[in-house]
Order: sequence, then C-alpha cells, then structure tokens
Amino acid sequence: MYIADLNRYNNMVYLRCGKSGLKLPAISLGFWHNFGYSDSFENMREIVKKAFDLGITHFDLANNYGPPPGGAEENFGRILKFDLKPYRDEIIISTKAGYKMWDGPYGDWGSKKYLLASLDQSLKRMNLDYVDIFYSHRPDPETPIEETMEALYQAVHSGKALYAGISNYNPEQTKTAYSAAKQMGLKLIVNQVRYSMFARDVENGLFDVLEELGMGAVIYSPLAQGLLTDRYLNGIPEDSRVKKSGVFLKESDITPEKIEKVKKLGEIAKRRGQTISQLALSWILRNKVVASVIVGASKVSQIEDNAGCINNLEFSEQELREIDEILK
Repeated sequence: MYIADLNRYNNMVYLRCGKSGLKLPAISLGFWHNFGYSDSFENMREIVKKAFDLGITHFDLANNYGPPPGGAEENFGRILKFDLKPYRDEIIISTKAGYKMWDGPYGDWGSKKYLLASLDQSLKRMNLDYVDIFYSHRPDPETPIEETMEALYQAVHSGKALYAGISNYNPEQTKTAYSAAKQMGLKLIVNQVRYSMFARDVENGLFDVLEELGMGAVIYSPLAQGLLTDRYLNGIPEDSRVKKSGVFLKESDITPEKIEKVKKLGEIAKRRGQTISQLALSWILRNKVVASVIVGASKVSQIEDNAGCINNLEFSEQELREIDEILK
C-alpha cells in the first residue's frame, strides 16, 4: 500500500492562483502524453506517486487526453483508486472540454450541451464527485461566450467543479469571458496557456490582462515538447516523442539554430547548478502572474529533474540579459 512521503510539503513551492484562495504547486503534472492505453500503467503509477511525494499536488487532465480520448482520465481514476484516494482532499484535479471528443454537432467546441455532458463523462471516468478546476479548453468562434461561461457557472454551482478556468484564450477573449462570467456571479481564476523560451506570444498583452483581472496563468508546454532539454543535443533518439508520433514536435522543428540556442542556454544552466530543463522552468516561474507550470513525464527521473527547478528560482539581471540575447 502506498504511503506518501511525510516530508512532501517541504519539497515544493506553492503559488497563489491570481486573487483566488487557491494555491498551486510551482510544478504540476500533466497527462497530455504518456498516460494512454498504449503506455505502461505501472510506470504511470510510479510517476504519479513520485510527483506527489515531491509535493506536486496538481494533476492536469482533459477529456481528450489518451490515446484513446478519455484514456488518461480512466488511467488516472485507477491510480486514484489504488494509491491516492486517502489523499483526495490534498490534491487538485483539473480537466477540460473544448476539442473534439465524439461524433456529431454536440461533441466539440463550447456549447453548454457539450461542456456539461463532457464534464459528466470525465467525472465518471475518474470516479469523482467533482473536479477542482474545470476549463473551457478553447474559445468557440460560433457559440456566444455567454453560453460557454454559463456552462462553467452551472458546473461550479452544481458542485461538479470548485473553480472555473479558460485555456488558450487571447487577451481580448479573456476580457470578454471574464466579464460575461462575472455578470453571472462566477469568477474565472485561471487561463492555461502555452509558454516557453521558444513560444513567447503570451507576453504580448495576455500576462498584463491576467494581472489586471486578478487571474493566474498556468503554463503548458514549458519545455517546448522536450526541445528545451538535453534530449536532442546529439541527434534524435529512437524512443523520443518525435520518432513515436511526430505530431506535436516534428523533426523539422529541431533546427541547428535552435539546438545552438539550447547549448548556449545549457552553459548558463551549468553555472546556476541546473539542468537545461530546470533553467527553462525557473525562467517561466519568475513571472509573478504564473501560478504553476505543467510538465509531462515518461519516466520518474524526469519528474524528479523538473521538480528540482525550485531550488534556484532567482535570476540576476545579467543572466536575464544573456538569456534574452540567446533567444533573439
């Protein structure tokens, strides 16, 4: 029987999510990859248990994570039953709906019909009464934002979610969604967005909007799908994500220019006593709007390495200038 490490809360930093009462671990574990039916269930269990032992209390899912869609939620539900059930009140579980989940006009995007049906399915797959955060996974250009927010309002006020969030909403969409939700008496606390040293679009206004509204940012793809690690410095490994799927990170993404940048970042990381991935995560966490950074893992050692970033979160002005120069 799994018994959590008694020192787990000494190993992690917890950050407030916007102006809400919710604190999130600086590092969260995401289930986007490596938690589907084709992956080893025992390996998943070991990753999740190690994460919790390191003080990682936030597990981020979505209805379509797999494969197949729903597979990651089902596997997490099994891990919860076998290992984490006694710790449910110490854990933040988030899920989302917004991408295609089933056929027909009610299995995609942002209608109330789809979002609430999907949430019910997610709860059933994970054998939960509620999730801690329920997200609209992406804005729907054809559904009125008021309807999407009404679905989030209903999810919270029915007790099926404690908090509501949005994901992949740009600055204007975020303002509109926040205003619509506020008029219903619902506070959006978080926007989950892609951000890394190699993907900095959200710096162009979104962070300012989140700070103005009192929302937190939860970051996904902080390591650019593994590019901001030492994994590709000497070629493309056969067991890499590129070789396995080539969907989210393609061979064409791994250019000599980017590899050269990663090598230079590695020199800074070495001076700081960090790995490249730890440097990349620490660099994101320096932003006061960021409440948590979601990392993926295919092995226990990766989650251990990523969590180690909290041991050095401070940057000198010189280091930040050097990093900006490399990333230009």
